[in-house]
Amino acid sequence: MRIDLMKRALTGVALAAFAMNASAAHAASATGTAKAKILRQITLTNTSDLQYATVISGATASTVAVSTAGAATCGAGLTCTGTTSAANFNIAGTNGAVVLVGGDSSVTLNGSLGGTMTSSLSYSVTSVTLGATGGSFQVGGTLSVGANQASGDYSGTFNVTANYQ
Repeated sequence: MRIDLMKRALTGVALAAFAMNASAAHAASATGTAKAKILRQITLTNTSDLQYATVISGATASTVAVSTAGAATCGAGLTCTGTTSAANFNIAGTNGAVVLVGGDSSVTLNGSLGGTMTSSLSYSVTSVTLGATGGSFQVGGTLSVGANQASGDYSGTFNVTANYQ
């Protein structure tokens, strides 16, 4: 009889253990969401060049500065005439998006008759929030003119960038 009681007790324990494991085996589920944001490709267009105008060099080195608004300052010993302008770049992309702008910090200008000059560059902004018609930024600079700088037409190219933030 004692053995029967033990068998019953062991059977009861085994059934209880099985019942506890059965409730732990219930599965849970959840759902996830996939999202994407699509932005229009940025286009960047140069609409005007950085123009230092006509400079008559002197016996000492000096600078000509053009602000991002296009205003010129002619350094001591130089004579500056003609039209000046900052470079202007138009940006098109997704309305309301923020675009980071930047680019080269300097440009070397090579003369048509020899000689070179260097210009440091300055940007009107570091970011633009695009409107319905896009946005724009300007690039000015300070041109280092050497003493008795070689005459000629000088030009050089620089790179600008625009990327979504």
